[in-house]
Amino acid sequence: MSDMSKDKKNVSSQNDTRQKELLAELEALETEDLSGFVSKEEKKQETNEGELVFLYDEDEKNPNYRPKKRKREKEKSKSGKKWIIASLSLAGVLLVVYLGFAFYFNSHFYFGTTINENKFGGKSVAHVEKSIEKQISDYELTLKRSDGQTEKIQGKEIDLKYNPGNELQKVLKSQNPFLWPKSLFKKDIREIEIGVTYDKQKLSAQISQLESVKNQNPVKSVSATPVFDGTEFTIQKEVYGNEVNVENLTKVIEEHLDGLNEEVDMKKSKAYYEPKYVSDSKEVVSAKDALNKCLTAEITYDFKPFTEKVDKGSISDWLSVDENMNVSFKEKEVKAYIKKLASKYDTSGKPRSFVTATGKTVEVKNGVYGWKINQDGEYKKLTEDILAGNSVKREPEYKRKAVSHEGNDFGNTYAEVDLTTQHMWFFQNGKLMMESPIVTGKPSTGHATPQGTYTVTYTQKGAVLRGKILPNGKREYETPVDFWMPFNGGIGFHDATWQSSFGGNRYLTHGSHGCVNMPYDKAQQLFGYLKAGTPVICHY
Repeated sequence: MSDMSKDKKNVSSQNDTRQKELLAELEALETEDLSGFVSKEEKKQETNEGELVFLYDEDEKNPNYRPKKRKREKEKSKSGKKWIIASLSLAGVLLVVYLGFAFYFNSHFYFGTTINENKFGGKSVAHVEKSIEKQISDYELTLKRSDGQTEKIQGKEIDLKYNPGNELQKVLKSQNPFLWPKSLFKKDIREIEIGVTYDKQKLSAQISQLESVKNQNPVKSVSATPVFDGTEFTIQKEVYGNEVNVENLTKVIEEHLDGLNEEVDMKKSKAYYEPKYVSDSKEVVSAKDALNKCLTAEITYDFKPFTEKVDKGSISDWLSVDENMNVSFKEKEVKAYIKKLASKYDTSGKPRSFVTATGKTVEVKNGVYGWKINQDGEYKKLTEDILAGNSVKREPEYKRKAVSHEGNDFGNTYAEVDLTTQHMWFFQNGKLMMESPIVTGKPSTGHATPQGTYTVTYTQKGAVLRGKILPNGKREYETPVDFWMPFNGGIGFHDATWQSSFGGNRYLTHGSHGCVNMPYDKAQQLFGYLKAGTPVICHY
């Protein structure tokens, strides 16, 4: 009998013996006093794989024997061992695969590696270099223009050659071969200098012959800018032209040649001159807001009783932005407006029609008295008000002021000097307060008192009037007076006790150096009326 047959016989004998033992234990249990147990179902027997198993209800108890629990524990143990073995086997396979690829990527590029727009995943440096050499032989660079047309630069036309360097090795060494799994989820995109040479003069010649470069009438790019639409400033969209920036284009082409890229998008690579600012540039938006703030300004000039108004209509014509989007003014236009105001309201230096104390109407020329706008000062003030968005009513900036913008600008309080009759009058609020004969400058010596309208500069008691310095170092004259009232530089009213008479033709022989000589008491009386700013009208 074979060993196998013997084993089977032994197993069968062991099973029979175990069944007999179980039957004996069951009979013994049936004869015991099982108090506390209440049978709900009949006990059942099941035979499984040659074993007899007794099943009890959940309320039944058998403290000495639990054949079902043992079977489950045995099956669970077998299942756990199988799972562990399977897991270890899978881990072993994965480890072998992982280490295999780690070794592979020590000399090959990661999956998903793209170099200069060429896919070289899983390739070696040698393979990539061979690909590059083949690419060089028939290389051409395509230039994609903004109008959709293309132009080409042939590698052979510029003597393009490949000179292997260590850039590819650097990329390979930068990889950690043990981190190769990440390449399954993330691409590795590189831009490197391949190591090519070419004739730069030939390249420059090729670029100069491009149709896009030779275009004699290109559309120029224009920045977005604020424009007035009749109500407010809005942003006018930028314009992208097709004027080639040769310097930028050359740089872009050289970069693409170094990487052996095959296409240049001229617009995306900024080979054209581009607008400095676009619609959403913060500088443009800020400029627009600043301009609209200016439109809120309203300046009302007060020329009592007249007014002149500067509002949105005028302001919008004067505003602009410079190349850096700074708000600026069209200076010429603003100053032209101010000059127009001055022409209308200035009276200083202009001839005036004057009704004399004797009832004659004369024309008075010259003199500095009158309204005179400070045009430079007003330009500064006006533009400041506009930039701040001010709404104000004010006078313009003046160099000189007069009394009124109506009728005679000197009003009805003034001193009058008749150079022909050698007489003077002083009127206060239209009422004659005093008059006096006078002696004015001597014409024959060139000291005639000039006609014109002036204002009293100041008044002073106890002054010394001094003439010009002579070659010997002395003054032409030094004359003390008690009442000094200048109105035209060194010319003014004063007492002249040395004059024996006044009026008539005395000025022709005993005239002054230009001043208006008065009797002492009359000079004293006039001193009590005059003050700085009082108009003085000298006429013939």
